[in-house]
Amino acid sequence: MGANPDQHLVIFGKNTTEALNKLSYRFPLREEDVVLVSLLEHHSNDLPWRAKAQVVHIGIDPLGRLDQEDFERKLAQYAGRVKLVAVTGAANVTGYLPDIHSLARKAHAAGAQIMVDAAQLAPHRPIVMGDLNDPAHLDYLTISAHKMYAPFGTGALIGRRDTFEQGEPEYRGGGTIRAVSTTAVHWAEAPDRDEAGSPNVVGAVALATAIKTLGEIGMERIAQHEAALTSYALQGMAKIEGLKLYGTGAHYTPEERLGVIPFNISGKSDFLVAAILSAEWGIGVRNGCFCAHPYVLRLLNYSEVEIKQAWTSMVARDNRHKPGMVRVSFGMYNTLEEIEVLLEALSRIARDEYYGQYVQDIESGEYQAVGWSPENSQYFSL
Repeated sequence: MGANPDQHLVIFGKNTTEALNKLSYRFPLREEDVVLVSLLEHHSNDLPWRAKAQVVHIGIDPLGRLDQEDFERKLAQYAGRVKLVAVTGAANVTGYLPDIHSLARKAHAAGAQIMVDAAQLAPHRPIVMGDLNDPAHLDYLTISAHKMYAPFGTGALIGRRDTFEQGEPEYRGGGTIRAVSTTAVHWAEAPDRDEAGSPNVVGAVALATAIKTLGEIGMERIAQHEAALTSYALQGMAKIEGLKLYGTGAHYTPEERLGVIPFNISGKSDFLVAAILSAEWGIGVRNGCFCAHPYVLRLLNYSEVEIKQAWTSMVARDNRHKPGMVRVSFGMYNTLEEIEVLLEALSRIARDEYYGQYVQDIESGEYQAVGWSPENSQYFSL
């Protein structure tokens, strides 16, 4: 990750979400402090900060990109109170890549630090956190192993050593202490004090092995391959009648977007499109709001009235009309031939050329093909 071992340390945990919550407890914040959080964020880089300080959201433009002018305006508006800027390295909804080092430079000039959620970025692009003496350095970074082709259950927070050498951990017990009496505790050195209990050694080794393998393949090579897939897919999807792309779409350049493409097909629920792709084409996609409700609702251009109606239905556990999109995303293993299959499938769905009958579950909103279910026993047994 291009960090400086003398200035940064690594704290292992379960995933990016836990790492972000860890930082929200350990970063010195008061209620009157301000954390600037972009509207691009996964809920995991938004909700933890709301419990610790005043969260002010940085706006986005119509293409779903971070509004740099709004960022600068809010840095000035809350001058002296902004302690942290929390921003994604790559939006999990649209694949948009903010210029994190430019944001870092402006945050540091305003006396703030920067936290980058790199869960979506790390598998696809090289990252250099940099030396703390560099105005464009990154103070904190989070990653998840499963995003990087390693097993589930491991994540890491790479952060400033001086932050974690101070204060007390939120989880206390085995491994976090140097000495304990009945009346006092002397905490272990960082990062041990923030890694309570028996560590997930296998998970850490697997993550390290995955990172090493990505490095051997070459992050630039991976980026070029995925850029070719994304460009080809976007050109084909733009020709499908009734298919609407969200985010930068036709304005795509590899420098500002990963291989993540959100879309909808006119007259079709995103739940239904995802179900057809899975059941009839064997194509796995995500659909819904992708744990980023505010961002998705802005991209969908929902009015305040529509947002309130959607909120009421979701709280009442009726997700049949829940707002959302379908998202395809590419990894280094995907091929142009697979993109061809995807384009054919989407073209047929847009023309109502699908074969199954589908029923929708009220609470989840998901569609299931009538009379069909995967034969799991063909693939594994317990």
